[in-house]
Amino acid sequence: MPQDLSPSDRRAGRRTFLKYAGGIAAGMAPLVVAQAQGQASGGPARVDFPPDHAQSEAPEKMPEPSLPPSERIGYAVVGLGRLTVGRLLPALAKCKYSRLTALVSGDRAKAQKLAQQYGLSEQSIYDYRSFDRIADNPDVQVVYIVLPNSMHAEFTIRAARAGKHVLCEKPMANSVAECRQMIEACQQARKKLMIAYRSQYEPLARSLLKMARENRLGQLKEFISANSQNMGDPGQWRLKKALAGGGPLPDVGIYCINAARFLSGEEPVEVLGSMRNNPADPRFKEVEESVQFTLRFPSGFSATCSSGYNSHKSQFLRLQGTLGWAELDPGYAYEGNRLRYGLLENGREVIHEPSIAASDQFMLEIDHMSQCVRQDRQPHTPGEEGLQDQRIIEAIYASAQAGRVIRLDTPGNTRGPEPQQEP
Repeated sequence: MPQDLSPSDRRAGRRTFLKYAGGIAAGMAPLVVAQAQGQASGGPARVDFPPDHAQSEAPEKMPEPSLPPSERIGYAVVGLGRLTVGRLLPALAKCKYSRLTALVSGDRAKAQKLAQQYGLSEQSIYDYRSFDRIADNPDVQVVYIVLPNSMHAEFTIRAARAGKHVLCEKPMANSVAECRQMIEACQQARKKLMIAYRSQYEPLARSLLKMARENRLGQLKEFISANSQNMGDPGQWRLKKALAGGGPLPDVGIYCINAARFLSGEEPVEVLGSMRNNPADPRFKEVEESVQFTLRFPSGFSATCSSGYNSHKSQFLRLQGTLGWAELDPGYAYEGNRLRYGLLENGREVIHEPSIAASDQFMLEIDHMSQCVRQDRQPHTPGEEGLQDQRIIEAIYASAQAGRVIRLDTPGNTRGPEPQQEP
């Protein structure tokens, strides 16, 4: 309030403001109460405000409400590597339905540093031997497994036996047999199993999926994609076959496989693969340097993909139809993905680059799992989704070794209900 007003003017100004604020509160009360009652089923109550701009102005989007921390689903994160420290723990701190409640690591000093950073007690730290004691921790409902691929099956089975739901990083495991064991263990324990295919929850990928489903690109004909990166330290676990199960194919090539299936809504019936091995390079004594493969689908749709550990980072996908094309470049990055598409409009080719608000992919996938636990729904990317990708990976390797096309059996439904999108 301006300081040059007289005391009487100031008192009048305060009375006017209080009267105005009271009127707003009275007008908002029915709205807020109705919204709170609408959340009586267990969702968070929200606070909204009446519009304060003319209809010519875009309304301000208010953030969706969050659950109180004590009501959020608790996660124990198993494995404190780069992905966990750089992405998953910050994502959990931003979640609306999820919270970090425990850490599991073979490096207690690292776990203690992170526990202090995220407000966890010493009692919330476990190592791999004491992991099974997590069964006695009621604050943990979900175990998020972020370990080398060869350890996914063991800790999924142990988590299910401990009575916990499981969110497991991709690839699901190192073999089809292990994938089936993981699914069976969670089914027997009546616990949910979700594979962390973050791209299926990413807003731009979901926008591209919507375009495909609405036939805006016409009949889909071809998917072209590459996901490669230039690896460094030859001693890292991703270059050890026993730990990783393979090289770039299960690590980054799996994104191409999953995106082709996800965007087309079809399952491949045959694969043709080839590999480049280079044991003269110390990085590739155990795993392939690069892999190329083609997937063919029942409708005639095809996917031509490449993945490597030997070239500069490239993460694009392109979907081509009879009426137009669309691409994500980058398409598999943690952030900064870009969507473009081209259509014939009024006799000329028009290129669009829509503005779609970015969201933390890891936050979206984690909160999806929490909503599934709270509402007793099947996750959108359950164990069956990971199992199907592993079947295809094994077929690509078999094709590359045999030098011929490998036929695939068509699986049943591999996905659960669509993730709930915030308005």
